Amino acid sequence: MLRATDFPRNSHVFGRIAISRCPMLAIAIALACAGCGDRDVQVSAFIHDHEAQVSASDYRVQPPDSIEISAAAAPEIDGEVQTVRQDGKVSLRLIGEVEVAGMTPVEISRKLESLLSAYYRDPKVSVRLGDTESKKFYVFGQVGGRGAYKYTGRDTVLTAIAAARPTPIACLDLVRIIRPSHDESKRVEITVDCNRMVKNGHLDQNVYLQEGDIIYVPPTVLGWIGLRFGELLFPVQPAAQTVTVPAQSRSSLASYGDPTP
Repeated sequence: MLRATDFPRNSHVFGRIAISRCPMLAIAIALACAGCGDRDVQVSAFIHDHEAQVSASDYRVQPPDSIEISAAAAPEIDGEVQTVRQDGKVSLRLIGEVEVAGMTPVEISRKLESLLSAYYRDPKVSVRLGDTESKKFYVFGQVGGRGAYKYTGRDTVLTAIAAARPTPIACLDLVRIIRPSHDESKRVEITVDCNRMVKNGHLDQNVYLQEGDIIYVPPTVLGWIGLRFGELLFPVQPAAQTVTVPAQSRSSLASYGDPTP
């Protein structure tokens, strides 16, 4: 089914030529655009790049994230790099098993200081994130690298699109960011113009991503038409290939001296 976000805002050539020659396509686009403004709501739910110094100060560790520990007063754990196990714990010398899943690095620091206080006077511990493997965001649509990407807490829509490598038919004017939720009232979606950011340097739409965000890059109008034609021709292509295979096989056999006529 056609969607409003499948088409770019500025279809200059196509709008004057292709649509005028295809009334049914014009009607389809008009129907698709009806009510499209209802989806771009709650923009305030997204933090902009220029509005915050840190976007994920409350990052909570989960398996299989790793943490790096600095504790000058406690050589037993100083310099330790630990991966959070599936049970949510790490194993440290002197203090043993410590449950850290669901805690921020600052909370883990305070917990380790409390445990070390049994052995050292006023120990100071600093914990920072190592590899963040537990949280992902997703990029789909007209990009070369579809799929899941590691969420670092400093990911913006522009860095995500750059990493995913848009295809030649990607419509970067209408990139959709979907923040999913089991609660429909908390699900939000906005559309951003990445072309405007790249060409003019306007970063007012370069929002921070959150864990689980989905980015969808639609095709351009001409790209969309090409994809639809490809879908229509797909059942024909395998049949066409079977016609050429015997000829290719005969040529290959002849080159190896096949004795059969």
